[in-house]
Amino acid sequence: MNAFWTVIPIILIRYGLLNVVNKEALKRASFFAPLVGKEKIAFWVYQMTTAFMVIYLLVLKIKTGSEWFYIGLIVYGLGLILYAVSIVNYAKPKMNGINLKGLYKVSRNPMYVAFFIYFLGCVFLTGSWVLLGILISFQISVHWIILSEERWCIKEFGEEYINYMNKVRRYI
Repeated sequence: MNAFWTVIPIILIRYGLLNVVNKEALKRASFFAPLVGKEKIAFWVYQMTTAFMVIYLLVLKIKTGSEWFYIGLIVYGLGLILYAVSIVNYAKPKMNGINLKGLYKVSRNPMYVAFFIYFLGCVFLTGSWVLLGILISFQISVHWIILSEERWCIKEFGEEYINYMNKVRRYI
């Protein structure tokens, strides 16, 4: 079976679900905080690895029948569920714009965490070491982007965001 089918749900969640829940949130989701220094390189690595992972999945095959397939199916499904929930949570922030509900009580970056879990599931489903290597590069670049987002959030929301940072972990 072609791994192309693994890509469709994530696109539908990212653009379809977010658009249905809150059209303004779709615009916010495309915003990247101002980048400095190495963050600019990380941004391009993030963009290229994201595109490559999606495109690569279009040509990979899902390897059914092994225990890795079933593990991959569970991890992939978990990633999709977490991504959908984080998208809905993201779409409904407080009036000042900070997301503090749902998965944002557990992680300051549940969409990034869910995206990683989703792609990790794809790695297991396809058995692709290349995809795993790209995913690791992707995740390293995400860390730098998150640092820029945190700097922007501190500037934008001040003490309230700092208090949030002190209560909620960056990832999990």
